[in-house]
Amino acid sequence: MFSRVAVDIGGTFTDLVGLDPDTGAILLGKSPTTPSDLADGVLETFRIAKVDPKDVRDFVGHGSTVIINALTERKGARTGFITTKGYRDMLIIQRCNRTDMYNFAYEKPKPFVPRHFSVEVGGRLDFKGEELTPLNTEDVRKAVDLFRREKVESVAICFIHSYANPDHEAACAKLVKEALPDLYVTASHELTREWREYERANTAVMNAYVRPIAERYLKSLQQRLKNLGVTATMYAMLSSGGTATFEAAKSAPIYMVESGPVGGVMAARALGGAMNERNIITLDIGGTTAKSALIEDGNIRVNTDYQLGRTRFFSGHPIKVPVADIVEIGAGGGSIAWIDAGGALRVGPQSAGAEPGPACYDKGGTEPTVVDANLLAGRLNPAFFLGGQIKLNVGNAKNAVSKIAKGFNVTEREAALGILRIANSNMINMLNLISIQRGYDPRDFVLMAFGGGGGLHAPMLARELQIGTVIVPENPAHFSAWGMLLTDLRRDYVRTRVLDADESSLRALNEMLEELEGLAFGQFAEEGMPEKLIWFERTVDVRYKGQEHTVKTPIKKAKGRVDARDLKQTIALFHELHYKAYAFKLDSPCEIVNVHVTAFGKVRKPTIKPVKRRPGSAGKALKGERNVDYDEEGVKRSKIYDRDLLPVGCRIKGPAIVEELACTTLVYPGQTLTVDKFGNLVVKTGA
Repeated sequence: MFSRVAVDIGGTFTDLVGLDPDTGAILLGKSPTTPSDLADGVLETFRIAKVDPKDVRDFVGHGSTVIINALTERKGARTGFITTKGYRDMLIIQRCNRTDMYNFAYEKPKPFVPRHFSVEVGGRLDFKGEELTPLNTEDVRKAVDLFRREKVESVAICFIHSYANPDHEAACAKLVKEALPDLYVTASHELTREWREYERANTAVMNAYVRPIAERYLKSLQQRLKNLGVTATMYAMLSSGGTATFEAAKSAPIYMVESGPVGGVMAARALGGAMNERNIITLDIGGTTAKSALIEDGNIRVNTDYQLGRTRFFSGHPIKVPVADIVEIGAGGGSIAWIDAGGALRVGPQSAGAEPGPACYDKGGTEPTVVDANLLAGRLNPAFFLGGQIKLNVGNAKNAVSKIAKGFNVTEREAALGILRIANSNMINMLNLISIQRGYDPRDFVLMAFGGGGGLHAPMLARELQIGTVIVPENPAHFSAWGMLLTDLRRDYVRTRVLDADESSLRALNEMLEELEGLAFGQFAEEGMPEKLIWFERTVDVRYKGQEHTVKTPIKKAKGRVDARDLKQTIALFHELHYKAYAFKLDSPCEIVNVHVTAFGKVRKPTIKPVKRRPGSAGKALKGERNVDYDEEGVKRSKIYDRDLLPVGCRIKGPAIVEELACTTLVYPGQTLTVDKFGNLVVKTGA
């Protein structure tokens, strides 16, 4: 019985994985994403995978691009903002953290709330949370009158120092809700109790901006699945790598801003653990974007300093909620190639998406894309895309790519190779950003590639970065959805309080840990999670006295009171992490700024087991041969293999191509591919 299901909505395709937890059997579904109503695409994957909704009684996991799309396309709710008197222009002034200080064309991110919807009210707390001036309730009523007149749909509230004492925010929220019951209200302390007023305010604003959309979408999907007969509890994938119930996600959808990509990172960690590969760089190439994350010693970096849309020239919008450290660029299969005003070839970030899609899909698209380029290079089988569900039109691809070819006076094939070079160059920059610029040598890691385009591009990228091993897991195009079945419930808690990093602060530190862990027990109890299945991770943000920036540092003692020895060990680790991040360390006093507690609730998950040895040989998996352009290596006659027929332990020398339902893996000359005991394709260079 396929009682557990996970669905991942991407910009181009929607993926479903159904799991029978008793046998380990899986069902797969893949359907074009339906932007007009995303739930339609979800239901279509149920039909394609032939999952009986009535069997789904255990778990439904869901990752979606709804939140990030609403933010990037600025298609959210009409939002108001209430803040402390004197701070009305906080969203406009911002932090002024320009990523390119010499760019005279720099523009600040545009706030999600217009100034005339930003209202300041009287009342003030100090940094300790002690009241200096009572909340002015008359000012709150005036704000309510404004929102009523202007037909505001959602409101964010953020007061100075509410991280230390949320009483004023809570009182304000209560007054607003009583006056306007249909209004969506978000108070910053409900999302985070970490300092920095602008970042907290922007987080609350962005949550308010998408909350009506998220609530309507999750409610609609929940009801439609119930109507089909699904009785399982439904969980949303969080950007931190955990899950939360739909009910919890409705009120705090900003926690889902990167809910889709993080599923693949969780799957990579789980598979790496089974393979004894603890240092992994992930490469997730979908139809719209390419994403990468770094796993060091089995750990995924999660921080609260996420910047939505940050680039070299754009500081992005800060979001102060836990997000896995993922770098994402507009370089997917559907990314459009174009010539800029200076005559240079560019790829992305614009995408052909699901509608109309790349030109070769024959659905009305006319712009040249990465998929079109791979097709013209012979790297894709036009008769076997999505297992033959989509027949790729080579003529359409040529017509689209000819726009680029004419611009540079080259052939369509040469133009296609140029498109692929630019796309790969963008991906290399992304991989450098997640590794070298974080203080890591990519040669110390394996590259785990998934998504529909991962196997096509990873072998070349690995050669460029001198990464010796590429791993393409089974069912790579559904890997992120599968990862959602491997996650536990998760809650993140944080408190800001500046403490000396010595024995004098142990009492205060332990009191905060006990408080946060108590909150976790209470929330999990409401969801029916037994206490014996709950565990914690503790971290602190530490800095040298006199400095501004902190380094997130684990407390290795996961339960019980922290003693002087534990604290000393934590500070020693801080020095090491600071050196890795900033290339220096000091013999100076340290201080704790923030205390973090991450609580996990263990849920039933599939185990990763070796695959049954398939009968046959590599020869029996041979489908044929075709000419493939390997760019600098030239056009090579390449053997084509059916992945489903490749036996464990077989060895294939490049040049070669391995095809499967929704992914193609390219093996360059000088590379060797083997199938390991888990069914992974392992590509090594020079082996």
